Amino acid sequence: MAKILVTDGEHRSALAVVRSLGQAGHEVSVCSVKRRPLAGASRYCRASFSVTDPLGDVARFRKDVSAIDGGRFDLVIPTTDVSTVALSSDPGWRGPRVAAPEPATYFAVSDKEALLGAAAGLGLHVPAQLSIPRRGERAEEVLAWARERAFDVALKPARSVVLAEPGLRKFSVRIVRSEADLRDALDAYPPEAYPLLMQDRVSGPGLGVFMLTRRGVPIASFAHRRIREKPPTGGVSVYSESVLPRADVLSAAQRILAHYAWSGVAMVEFKEDARTGTPYLMEVNGRFWGSLQLAIDAGVDFPTLLVRMEIGELDAPVGSYRVGIRSRWLWGDFDHLLWVLHRGRRFRDAFPQIPSGLGALRRFLSWTPGDRFDVLRAADLGPFLRESMDWVTGALGRSR
Repeated sequence: MAKILVTDGEHRSALAVVRSLGQAGHEVSVCSVKRRPLAGASRYCRASFSVTDPLGDVARFRKDVSAIDGGRFDLVIPTTDVSTVALSSDPGWRGPRVAAPEPATYFAVSDKEALLGAAAGLGLHVPAQLSIPRRGERAEEVLAWARERAFDVALKPARSVVLAEPGLRKFSVRIVRSEADLRDALDAYPPEAYPLLMQDRVSGPGLGVFMLTRRGVPIASFAHRRIREKPPTGGVSVYSESVLPRADVLSAAQRILAHYAWSGVAMVEFKEDARTGTPYLMEVNGRFWGSLQLAIDAGVDFPTLLVRMEIGELDAPVGSYRVGIRSRWLWGDFDHLLWVLHRGRRFRDAFPQIPSGLGALRRFLSWTPGDRFDVLRAADLGPFLRESMDWVTGALGRSR
């Protein structure tokens, strides 16, 4: 049995980790920037601790986590990019071992410009891109590059999370559709976000492969199909089904992780070109994912496998899992329904897959035998009750 601290207890992925490891017999605690985190309500959580938000003060966050430890934990498992960067970027870390790839490997993969360059060298399909080193540089070239593509491009920082004392900064992708969009987006990104990447926008569904590898050798892999998202224009999965990964996508994911001799979990993300069916590598995230509970329900217990690998007890790789298992995040699915009812009509021309309000209501109320709930579990009701109270409280606050 190992004593484990799980970060970011407010996230569903942390809840899935706590349940998995607790059921496996480990002693699990959580820390969170919230006083009453989701995972802290689980019967499998031994203790819950409050920590400083690393986005505001990364040094204080590290100090808080170290203070929690006091030598009591064997491992700390970060479950978001922010906490992983915060702990992995500390050269003087003296806390428990961090269950994450070696820092140099993690930061190399997190650099999207270098990652896609390496992937192209391996023969993988990657979107064409132009690097913008600093604000204001290569302005004419940037404008010409976007014009050649009729402004059908995406802007993204090379790194999603960067150290910007005293805290961390987290950045997102911006879609560009006009010259005005481009100028606004370039002005909106702060200097810390650079270098920026301007990429050909790949139009089509997302394809993901979730993996655990040891020095690049696959231990387990998993894939799911997104049935509903919030928002339905593209976002987090709220209802999904386990499927077998596409052979070409799985092969590409294995090749890039082998190239980096990656040890740990990874979410390897692709976009399929709707016109050609070609999968383009977009990024690799070295953390757990929101739909982690679905993988566990289907037979790939990534958290337990990761801990076994970290403490040197891992046996044979996982050979298969059950396909057709469905998992639903109930409150997330309700948010999806509300979005369609309030905003769906405005977006339906651009996104014809968005159902009518009546269709969305019918789908929300439908039930497929064998479906599982992501948070709601009869044997562990605390997290769902806490999530429900938080949702209602938030809704009342927004209505004032």
